[in-house]
Amino acid sequence: QVQLVESGGGWVQAGGSLRLACAAAGSICRINAMGWYREAPGKQREVVAGITNGGITNYADSVKGRFTISRDNAKKTVYLQMNSLKPEDTAVYYCNADVLVLTLPRSSDYWGQGTQVTVSS
Repeated sequence: QVQLVESGGGWVQAGGSLRLACAAAGSICRINAMGWYREAPGKQREVVAGITNGGITNYADSVKGRFTISRDNAKKTVYLQMNSLKPEDTAVYYCNADVLVLTLPRSSDYWGQGTQVTVSS
């Protein structure tokens, strides 16, 4: 019913920048909070940043001051601008959204397929 399609991952040298995007599609009534998570090899998935539909943001301590999350509600898209990237930022990055669809009475969590970000030293 809802698809989250991510783009923008890739390879970059330490200190570089990447911008991730995640577009939602489907029978969407309303998108509540959206966010980005990441999962590094051998580690649990962790939250990177989140944003409410009103634009309130929060960040993991490890990315504060380097990453910026934003969203375009008209385009149903959330972005993650990543600057000053470090090798420890290497992970698969997943988009997450709390979505109310037209056919269900309550919102549910949806996930993107993940996009690889690799930062070399």
